[in-house]
Amino acid sequence: MEEAALKARVETAPSGRKTTLDACAHPCAIEQGMRILGGKWTGSILWHLKDGPVRFNDLSRLVSGASKKMIADRLKTLEEQGLVNRNVAAGTPVAVDYRLTELGETALGLLDALRIWSEDLNLGK
Repeated sequence: MEEAALKARVETAPSGRKTTLDACAHPCAIEQGMRILGGKWTGSILWHLKDGPVRFNDLSRLVSGASKKMIADRLKTLEEQGLVNRNVAAGTPVAVDYRLTELGETALGLLDALRIWSEDLNLGK
């Protein structure tokens, strides 16, 4: 099934008309992955959890530019998808931290490749 998704292509006839061949009837693997990792701030949140548990307020400082509500929404979604665990430590005040699951850790290679690509092309400048 994945091979068929990778065979999708666009051909141009001599007249200039473009035709799509072998298009997927369902989302391909790239689209499925982007639905998980492509949300705004999602990659940054996962990346900042790479070194271990991070408390919510620390994470909101690390992910500059995102509101606390946005970070909370993304964390909830990532938790539902099984990429992040939320840990509530008893005590006063209540401490909540987030950490990557084994599944979440599998995204780090992709995010690191994206980081390298961005740095190599000087995209942040």
